[in-house]
Amino acid sequence: MSSQDAPIIVGIDVGTTKICTLVARVEAENKFRILGVGIEPSRGMRKGVVVDIEATGNAIKRSIDKAERTSGLEITSAQVSLAGSHVSSVNSHGASGVTGGVIDQHDVFRALDAAKAVSIPHNRDIVHVIQRGFSVDGQDGIHKPIGMHGYRLEVEAHIITAASTSLDNLEQCMSAAGAEVEAFVLNPLASAEAVLTKTEREMGVVVCDIGGGTTDLAIYINGDVWHTMVMAIGGNHVTSDIAHGLNLPLDQAEKVKIQHGHTMKSEIHQDEVFHIRPFGDDEKSEFRRRDLALIIEARVEEMFSYVIQEIKRSGYDGLLPAGMVLTGGGRGGEEIFYAADGRAACCARDAAAFELPWRVSRRRAGAVPVVLLIFGLLSIFFRYHKMGIAMRATADDQLAVQACGIPVTRIFSWSWMFA
Repeated sequence: MSSQDAPIIVGIDVGTTKICTLVARVEAENKFRILGVGIEPSRGMRKGVVVDIEATGNAIKRSIDKAERTSGLEITSAQVSLAGSHVSSVNSHGASGVTGGVIDQHDVFRALDAAKAVSIPHNRDIVHVIQRGFSVDGQDGIHKPIGMHGYRLEVEAHIITAASTSLDNLEQCMSAAGAEVEAFVLNPLASAEAVLTKTEREMGVVVCDIGGGTTDLAIYINGDVWHTMVMAIGGNHVTSDIAHGLNLPLDQAEKVKIQHGHTMKSEIHQDEVFHIRPFGDDEKSEFRRRDLALIIEARVEEMFSYVIQEIKRSGYDGLLPAGMVLTGGGRGGEEIFYAADGRAACCARDAAAFELPWRVSRRRAGAVPVVLLIFGLLSIFFRYHKMGIAMRATADDQLAVQACGIPVTRIFSWSWMFA
């Protein structure tokens, strides 16, 4: 494929802390050449949800403008990440008869369509329909049933929904920035696409994406998504705790967190101190790093207690031998893995240990989690493009995508903690 014919795709991560736009050219399967990037502090977002359309739209536009200047291309549409506590999911079962004795795409579509026949409130939209596995005439464990012989096709599907108003608000912000939303992709799905290995997916693993305003979970078992969840807690809560505990403005609390923060007070020597000027004081005051670590450790432990509680609530806590993979801007430094291991009966590893398909300078090291997320967005889109399928077209296009087990987004005619 020549560079002139290679598709140009754009991914935008609209987060609570920062907005990142990435422009890439597809060179081979899951291989991209990054042409441009634009990172901008987020405005008008809270816990993954738009609270100020004008401010968010302007921040997205500034991020897009930076990406356009570095890439030399005009951006008119993009894949957009989705988060927020309004996102929910449910597992469903569907079945259909096989016409002609050999399973084709229409049979798969009918089975998935039957799985979508769940009670969904009028104010929610289906964002993804993901197959967890098929069974043909009672034989389960089938991932690609097309072409197989049988009379009855059944599917276990994972359905992800989101509040219609939140989707519409984010879409309006994109329009204000001069770009269309080609598709929404749930944050943990994009993160998992970028950071999980095939072996981890098959064995059973949970990816934990810790952002500024939300923590996103996705559980993979037997190679497919079995559970997803977005919790309204993230790295910004740590900043707020520091601001209240040390009487600091939020921007100063953020700097203190980056420069002196640690998630385990036992690792900090009693004599370690730092100096900062609190509210209402003319002179700098002395604080112990151990006291700062105590504040951070308490919030991080609470965060992971919620994570483990959600994993147990899913009922899959005993099916995760590959443990937990931490990613996102709020995952912190290496010390957060000790905190995670202390709360979870599984091992935790850092997603940033993966070798990226491009080099990232040390100055951009803090943006690695965002880049991983957008790499996942681009990977998901490329899988659509490889099949010659438009992500926002007709039900017939969805049909072929669903048959291959790729997340199906709605059709529009229908952080971090430490650097």
